[in-house]
Formats: sequence, structure tokens, C-alpha cells
Amino acid sequence: MNLNPSDPLDRNRFPVDEWALVENAFSGEDMGRTETLFAVGNGYLGLRGNVDEGRDGHVQGTFINGFHETWPIRHAEEAFGFARVGQTIVNAPDAKVIRIYVDDEPLVLTLADLLSYERRLDFADGVLSRSLVWRTPSGKRVLIRSRRVVSFTERHLAVLQYEVTMLDADASVVISSQILNRQDGMGEYDAPRAGGGKDFDPRKAESFTDRVLQPRFKRASDGRYILGFRCTNSGMTIACGADHAIDTANEFEESSQIGDDMAKHVYKIKATQGNVIRITKTLSYHTSTGVPTQELADRCDRTLDRARKEGLEAILTAQRDWLDAFWARTDVQLAGQPSLQQATRWNLFQLAQASMRADGQGVSAKGVSGSGYGGHYFWDTEVYVLPFLTYTSPNAARNALRFRHAMLDHARMRARELNQLGALFPWRTINGLESSAYYAAGTAQYHIDADVAYALGQYVAATGDEDFLSREAIDILVETARMWADLGFWRGNGNDVFHIHGVTGPDEYTTVVNDNLYTNIMARANLRSAVTAVRRLRYIDIDSYNAMVARLGLDQTEVVEWAFAAEAMHIPFDETLGIHPQDAQFLEKERWDLSATPAANRPLLLHYHPLVIYRFQVLKQADVVLALLLQGDQFTAEQKRADFDYYDPITTGDSTLSDVVQSIIAAEVGYHELALKHFTSGLFVDLADLHHNAADGVHVASAGGVWSALVYGFGGLRDHNGRITLDPRLPVDWEELTFRITLRGTRVRFDLRQKEIVLTIEEGDAARLAVRGVAFDLVAGHPVTVPLSHQGLRDAGAPSPAAIEGGRRADGTVITSSIPTIAHVFDFEVND
Repeated sequence: MNLNPSDPLDRNRFPVDEWALVENAFSGEDMGRTETLFAVGNGYLGLRGNVDEGRDGHVQGTFINGFHETWPIRHAEEAFGFARVGQTIVNAPDAKVIRIYVDDEPLVLTLADLLSYERRLDFADGVLSRSLVWRTPSGKRVLIRSRRVVSFTERHLAVLQYEVTMLDADASVVISSQILNRQDGMGEYDAPRAGGGKDFDPRKAESFTDRVLQPRFKRASDGRYILGFRCTNSGMTIACGADHAIDTANEFEESSQIGDDMAKHVYKIKATQGNVIRITKTLSYHTSTGVPTQELADRCDRTLDRARKEGLEAILTAQRDWLDAFWARTDVQLAGQPSLQQATRWNLFQLAQASMRADGQGVSAKGVSGSGYGGHYFWDTEVYVLPFLTYTSPNAARNALRFRHAMLDHARMRARELNQLGALFPWRTINGLESSAYYAAGTAQYHIDADVAYALGQYVAATGDEDFLSREAIDILVETARMWADLGFWRGNGNDVFHIHGVTGPDEYTTVVNDNLYTNIMARANLRSAVTAVRRLRYIDIDSYNAMVARLGLDQTEVVEWAFAAEAMHIPFDETLGIHPQDAQFLEKERWDLSATPAANRPLLLHYHPLVIYRFQVLKQADVVLALLLQGDQFTAEQKRADFDYYDPITTGDSTLSDVVQSIIAAEVGYHELALKHFTSGLFVDLADLHHNAADGVHVASAGGVWSALVYGFGGLRDHNGRITLDPRLPVDWEELTFRITLRGTRVRFDLRQKEIVLTIEEGDAARLAVRGVAFDLVAGHPVTVPLSHQGLRDAGAPSPAAIEGGRRADGTVITSSIPTIAHVFDFEVND
């Protein structure tokens, strides 16, 4: 086994392939992890990587983005404003199952005599394939091949193909293709069972004890089966359809069976040696918030009819074409680093599978790969996933942001419930209502409003999508600004200062505090964005401005109040230590000694009462350090270094959101070995199951952070104030790093080497950016080579001034450059 910190995968079992995840030996010991690693999805529909035959498995899972059940949250002690209704993603009817019997002996992989085995998830064509040779108890050898794909071009479509060949003898073969709505245990029923007890883990899905999916429809005709269900409480509906076709020279007969919770198409085949049996199973899923299942069944029919007409090869060709375009704009290449390259592409592929066809839904913490965190959407999307989407797939970014706009009315209601003006987005949700039963580490994370506003600003700046700004984004900016202005308060002794109390920052090991640094600095950015966006809209589009004022009842005195609050925002700073305290009382606590904490007691949240954790200086995840990234132009180089030095040692890494951010800032402040260590931990968090919960689904935010760690960390890209700047920091043993970003429709490729970076426009006409303070106007057909003054990362010392372009020096003066904004729609001031 080749297990080491820089490549923690077992390379005997998982060989390196830069364009695929390959498994060449079956194991029943870690099926939960491999079901996640080999899941296929498109952002709407996800099929876990369960074995085709359906008998073995950790959780037999099929998930639809946003398809959920609701349930009453019962608090041990009630209080006004607590979340009342929980939401949990439903494990949908499972149509993956294709069981095989040879001479009446079933194939059960955990018991089978396998002479060969290979499973491959191909990132280039999006196909999960498997090939094995099974020696039956009677000694006959059977070759079984399968392919599984969830379409990116047809979001409601998946196709499975199953091939059987008798290699050295004839046999009686039975193939039973099924749709199952399971109800008999974990992964064997229509929804998760109640949690609690010694195995309780709050990161897992909430659960039910009653039946969730109520049968409403069933139909079988000519090899096509459709089952329809309605969720008991949420009222959501689903229809699942399956078409069957067989291609073989062998004699066969077929039969069908259908019930409320099961449909089965059975082929009985007289299999002769060498003659292939090929079953093609085409699946369609449609869901709704309330459309009758009969209508959804009709939609399934249309999807299946279209797929039958096109044929499998046309579907696979369309899939490959779609992925060719995806990789052309998203691929990050690490020359000479094959294992890191493979892991990087796996993470990028997971981002595609979690988001690309969400089409009106959000991007959940686990995408559609598992039920972890109940299928909820968090602030993870805006901070960790949206940068990748904004700079590589802006249409997907727009859809994710429009989903937040669709939640705005619920956010307004939640603000009123908490006695605030404006809107307060839920910390965790599926349907727009707050679903966090533990308010201290949930609802109190008011920073979600600023995170959404940050993502909006980043998207509009990168794309120039002013239509989205004027019709939808402006509403979010106004309502979130109203919330901050109302939540905060003025206090002064000569000079008035604006404070925000009683909130929780990103670090969930420190809750309900005053003046959380991250919250305050992000709220300030939110207020500033709202002020500038409102003023600019009035100047450039008076009709849209007037419509917005009428729609939101906006008074100009509000805008003035936001401007004053932003500039007077209290930003905690300790002159003695030269650092930014995480909150007003953080430095008064005792530091937790992580070095003396047994590994068996990690993560802390599973071994210590919250009150124990809350009394100490100890972090679940990056908090101040995350602010150093998102609002980096608001800190000096010296402050960044001091803050990182203070917080990195007391950050547990219990959250998968930490390593990627710590890697970026470690690279910026000059700790190249630590940057690589954090990067590798984030890169392999699921592949090597470093947090021991990969079975619950992909950590989608961490996957987004991997892209950021490469582009923002080692590539040194920053986009403060809408200006694109780079201060590259290529690790000393890396030959080359290539990545791409799209700016207002122009795709720029960056080829970073030890001594130079080459800037090339791959698509579009022109772009403007700066490398280490020097501005460049790029033109199509004319690559620019920029020499770098030194190799690799700085081993020590503060970052160069160019690393914080637009930031502040120790004396408080602003670091400027000659580069103007890249059409940044918020970089505009209009006097009232």
C-alpha cells in the first residue's frame, strides 16, 4: 500500500488515472465511501455508486435535488421563534437494481468468487462502468459489464446498460430489473430512521419513523414501468419511470410484475457460451411541489420516448460533448503531479454533478450524492461553490443566486419573526424556511445574509449581468442591508461606533457572541454594496430604479443610514497582540490544548458538550482567516500574517470547510509547506475519507474550495473591488499550474510556471487584469508572458505589496495600482 500524507489513497486498489477514478479490487469493508466516490449525478438527479445487483450496500440511494419531506421539530424546551418544521431529503424510489441469477445462483459481490474486477468513473464522458468475471459455485465463468450515466443534457434522464456473457459454458440466466421503494431499514426504506443514541452524529440526516412516500400511481406496459408517490407531509410528488430493451442472440422470455412499491421486469434466458446478453434500462424521474403524479408520469413518458428515439449512443455522445465544453472552461492542470491531478479532477467533476443541472434549485451540502445534512442548502454554496461557478459556468451561478431570490419572501418572514427589518436567510434549509433546531450554532449565523450579498457582487462584477442586478439582486441587497442596519446599534464615547451583538460567525465552536470579526466585516461589505448598487441603478437606469423603489418602499434616508453604519462598523483589533480577535470576548477565554487532546476525541463536537467547547479558544473552522480571504483588501500584510499565526494552531479542522481556506492564506503569507499540507487534506477529504463520514455524501463545499485553493491560493488570484489581480505562488516542486477564468464572456487561460506566467485569451475578445501590480490589457490572439521575479512561494516574511493589491499598509494608507476596475458595477459613486 502506498499511503502517505501527500497521497493518502491506497494506490494498489485505486491506481492513478488523471481522467478517471478507478477501483481494481472489490471490497465490502468501505462500501459507504465507495458508494459516494462512484456516485453519478447532474445536480438534479443523483444515483449513489451502489453495486448494480442491489443486494450489498451501505445506503441504496437515489436522490432528487429539493425533493424532501417535512416534519415537526419537537424542542425539549420551547421558545418563541425556534424553527418549527424540519426538512429532510427523501431517498427516492431506487431504479438502479438489476439482479442476476446463473443456474439459480444469485450474484452477491461480498460473497462472490471474483476472478477480476474493475470499476471506473470517467470524468471525460461522465460514465460509471464496471467489468468483472464471476466464477459461479458450479465453476462457470461469467463476464458481466455495466455502464451507468446520468445525463447533463437531459436533466430527468439516466441510462443503465447491463451485459452478461457466459465464457465457458451454457447456463440458465435470469435477469430481474427492478424499481424498489424500500421500507425495511437504513437505506432499505423510503426515508431515514430516527437518529440518536451512541451513534448520533448531527452531520447526518434527520429522520422519520412513519411512512413518507404514499403510493398514488402505477402503470406497466410493454417493458415500461412508472410508479408515482406523494410525500405524506410536504405534499411533494414524484414519478419514476423505467424502459427496458434486450439485445441478444439467445432464446429468452420476459415477464412483468408491478405493485405499489415495486416494479419488476424479468428476463429468463437460455444463455449459450459466447453470446452476449445486453439489457438497456432507461430511467426518468420527475418531481413537483404538488403536481399530480399522473401528470408527472406523463412527463416521464415524454422523457423516455425521446431517449428511445435518440438511442444510447446518441445520449452518450451528447454527454461527452457537454463535458468537453465543461472541461474546456473549468479544467485545472497540474503538470507532473498525476495523483494530485486525478484528485483535482474528481473534485471538479463533483462540482458539476452537484450543481450544473440544479436549474432552479440550490446546491446542497452533499449535492445529490447522499443524505448527509438532510440534503440542506447552507452558506457553503455562496462562499465555497459560487466562486467556481461564477468564473467558469456563470449560467449555473446565476441559477443558484436566483434560487436565493426565490427564497426572499420566506427570508423576510424570518426576519420579522426575529424582530428585524429586511430579510434574514435561513442557515440551513430546503424550502426556504429555517430548519436548524439548534439556534446557537444555526440561526444565529446571521452572516448568511452577507455571504449571499458577497456572492451576488462577485457574480455581477465578473459577468456584467446588470439585468440580474436591476431585477433581482438589488432586492436582496436592499433587504439584507435593512437587516444589518436594524440588527446593529450605535454606541460611542465621542466617536460613534456601529456594533453587532448576539451572533455566531462561521466557527460553530464559538456561538452567540458580540462583534464577531467575520460578521462585522462582511456586514460592512454588504452595506457598502447596497449603497453603491442603489445609487448606481438610479444613475444608469431610472426606470428600473423607480420600479425598485416602488417595489421595496425604499426611502433615501435608509441608504444614507447604511452608508454611515458601514463606515462606522466596529472591527475588533487587539493592539497588544497585533491581531483581530474573533469576537469581543474571544481573547478572554482559555486556549484549548489541541496537542493534549486524544485523536479518539476528535471531532470535538462528538465528544464534548457544547458548553465545554464554548468556554475555550478553539475553532471548528476558519473564521477570521476566512475574512482574510473574502475581505483581504481590508487588512494589511502584517495583520494577515499575525492573524494566521494566531488562529491556525487553534483551528481543529473538525470542519471540511477549513483546510482549503487555510491553504489559501498560508500561501499568501508565505508558509508554502503548510499551504501544501492544508491543500492536500482538502483535496483528499472524501477520496481518502479523512473525516470518516464520506459515506454520507460528497463534501461539495470542500470540492469548491479545492478550486479556490488552486486558483486563489497557488495562482494568487484576487478580485477585491472588482479588480482581477494575481500574485502567483507556485509550490517549488510543481512544474506548472494551468487554470482558466471567464470575465464578461472572455475566457482567459493562465499557465503558471516557476519563472513566468503566460496569459492567453481562449475565447472572447479582451480582458484586463494585473500581475504583481502591473496592469495588462489582453487581446485575443496575442498571449502575454510575464516574468516572475522569484521562484515558488516565499519561504518566510510578509507577502509582497502586490499580494494585497488595493489593501492597506501598516500605516493605514491604501495600496494602489494603475489598473482600473474591470467593469465592476459596484465600483461607482454618485452623490445624492
